[in-house]
Amino acid sequence: MDKVELNSLTLQKLREYMVSIGEKSFRGNQIFSYFHKNFGTSISEANILPRALRDKLKDCVKVNNIKIFKRFDSKIDNTKKYLYLLEDENIIESVLMEYNHGISICVSTQVGCKMGCSFCASTKEGLIRNLTPAEMVNQIYMMEKDTKKSISNIVLMGSGEPLDNYDNTMKFINIIHDKEGHNISLRNITLSTCGVVPRIYDLAKEGMPITLSISLHSPFDEDRKKIMPIATKYSIDELMEACKYYGEVTKRRITFEYTLIENVNDREEDIKELLKILRGVNCHINLIPLNPIKEFNEGRPEMVNIQRFQRELAKHNIAVTIRREMGGDISASCGQLRRRYSKSSDLSTFQ
Repeated sequence: MDKVELNSLTLQKLREYMVSIGEKSFRGNQIFSYFHKNFGTSISEANILPRALRDKLKDCVKVNNIKIFKRFDSKIDNTKKYLYLLEDENIIESVLMEYNHGISICVSTQVGCKMGCSFCASTKEGLIRNLTPAEMVNQIYMMEKDTKKSISNIVLMGSGEPLDNYDNTMKFINIIHDKEGHNISLRNITLSTCGVVPRIYDLAKEGMPITLSISLHSPFDEDRKKIMPIATKYSIDELMEACKYYGEVTKRRITFEYTLIENVNDREEDIKELLKILRGVNCHINLIPLNPIKEFNEGRPEMVNIQRFQRELAKHNIAVTIRREMGGDISASCGQLRRRYSKSSDLSTFQ
């Protein structure tokens, strides 16, 4: 029988588990706070629990821990990129970004990704596996322990598609939000998806006031299919209907991520069609200048054209910004460093 991964359980499930093994439910609260408020990593060191209970748990549970494999510090800004070594020797990455309003962390939800977006480095080797809730929260805890700084905002925009790892992602959000643990406001959590339409409806019904961010990248179905394979499964009309439903149910403004690719999706006709499909949608558009990778042979528009695109949308009362590049000197975009190290590193030398 597989052992229960104790630090992946929500508070409610942890309380239920304690009762199932003949213990009082409040022990679940103690264990939850040990992991998620006090950065605990080992049941044997959880001195808040009686020795007999710790010995009992060692036989039937496990605790999932990750290690910092490498940290890269930007000389341009205060961005830090972390490569983490998982227990099975897979590597994932997270990014810490400092802004005037606080510290944000970009969290990975999978090792690799199967969505196949042509300009994304995370997906080039496909999906290796889903991350557990513990592996997601520990990305945050390891950064806070390393920097001695508190995270204020979480962006599920690292490697992987969060809605493709739906159940574990929901558990992660539940755990990181719980007041008995890290107590991160749901309004400070952003979930980014390439557009898994059925799961957008499911997410709306969760009753979580998180920010939904949609990777759009083209307003035309045929053009979107060329760069985002998921567009062959869900049309833009279907995606927009799901977004409208999400907005109506949650009363939250949706963000649309739009990577600008020269002569592909930065044309006048793209602007006109964007305005058409976003009519009546409470949204914000985040323009992202393409970050070139060697597997995608397209270019980034000149800044003058990026600014023109922004102005044209703003003229029609669309909230639109150009994303500020962070950590450009340390390959802070998702997937770039993980692929390099997973291909070339001798992990046996890790200390």
